[in-house]
Amino acid sequence: MTRKILKPLLLATVAGLGLMTSTLAVSAETLADALVSAYRTSHLLEQNRATLRAADEDVAQAVSALRPVLQWTADYGYSATDSTLATYRAQHKTYDRLTAYTSLVAQMTLYDFGRTRLAIDMKKEAVLATREALRSVEQNVLLNAISAYTSVKSTAEQVSINENSVRVYGEDLKAARDRFDVGEVTKTDVSQAEAAEAAARAALAAARGNYQIAREAYKASIGHYPDKLSPLPKAPTLPKSLETARETALRNHPSIKQAQHSVSMAELGVSAAAAERLPTIDGSAGFTKYEGSNKGTSVGVGLTQTLYAGGKLSSVHRQAIASRDQAKAALSEAGVEIADAVAQAWAQIDVYRAQITAYDEQISAAQIAYQGVKEEATLGARTTLDVLDAEQTLLDARASRITAEADLQVAYYQLLSAMGLLTVDDLKLGIPTYDPAGYYNAVERAPVTSVQGKSLDRVLQAIGKKP
Repeated sequence: MTRKILKPLLLATVAGLGLMTSTLAVSAETLADALVSAYRTSHLLEQNRATLRAADEDVAQAVSALRPVLQWTADYGYSATDSTLATYRAQHKTYDRLTAYTSLVAQMTLYDFGRTRLAIDMKKEAVLATREALRSVEQNVLLNAISAYTSVKSTAEQVSINENSVRVYGEDLKAARDRFDVGEVTKTDVSQAEAAEAAARAALAAARGNYQIAREAYKASIGHYPDKLSPLPKAPTLPKSLETARETALRNHPSIKQAQHSVSMAELGVSAAAAERLPTIDGSAGFTKYEGSNKGTSVGVGLTQTLYAGGKLSSVHRQAIASRDQAKAALSEAGVEIADAVAQAWAQIDVYRAQITAYDEQISAAQIAYQGVKEEATLGARTTLDVLDAEQTLLDARASRITAEADLQVAYYQLLSAMGLLTVDDLKLGIPTYDPAGYYNAVERAPVTSVQGKSLDRVLQAIGKKP
């Protein structure tokens, strides 16, 4: 009867523990959760999104130069001349003049030999370059979050190891004192054990300090303090060769694309500077209503061209050529830097993998050596210092293995970042992302009325900038 009662109770308890474990596993924050939080809470991303929207408005302002400028003027004035005052004194009459008029004038550039179109194209290239800069910032935000996540986990493991070390060294110290009391060891052995235990406590204090620092870095990168973190996921899919990684990086990295758009913008700048020497044809139309019933209208077309500006136009043209050369050199340098970053990340992965393999072997051997030295010490064949040294070697190997594992995880994502593949979309985090083209599409034609601006209102509401 008792077994019949206990069996269902035991099964229920096991099921309850399984449910509790499952709940804890679900509540643990994964690396993907941390990356999503970093993406959603990053002030740096918000800052650069605003910078992009400002660049979008530059296109709208350049487009507006193709449209007429409509202005109105109202004027009311008083004027008096010396002859009027003399007449007033002679005839006791006033001939002071009061004037009032309202005018409406429209002006428009009819033809400027492509200068405005070149300016618009330059602003568009600037927008594309700024989008790539935003993508680069996104990569940095996510890489910092990955580094913060692995740092918290590794420093927590270091704390655990050092806590265990303090416990073991405390037991060694207690054993040394007991053996000293019965005359098996000397005061020197006790002092060595005391020194080792004090060093372990100092190392524990340092480990806890590093953990607190890692927690603060986690909050800065991800937006909140860490609680329970899940194990690191399996390594992301990496290219099969270094050459493939380089080719992907040179084709896809945001720094490369940003530099390419900068070159295009500089090329357009040279053409725009050359076009400044050409004339401009402007048209104007006006209507004026004077005091009383007088009215006036005017229509005109004007042609202007700068013939001489003290050498300014030539200087601007030369400056544009120099800026183009600088942009091309910057593009070449960006390619060198990105290729180097890919190679370094690739090499680091190989180094950390080799280190982990070596540390695993060291830990296995150090564990055996520690157990052997400890047994020999009980037989009097080893000193207390020998035991402490063996234990410290084992501790160092375990700590180094933890550090290498954390560095390896970060190196995986550093390689992806160097290839330009560390974005929310590339990582497939499955969340809505900021649309860099949404705001541009709403403002590129420079909307001026609420009807034309409805799409802009929707974009602003979507990004939380309009109630």
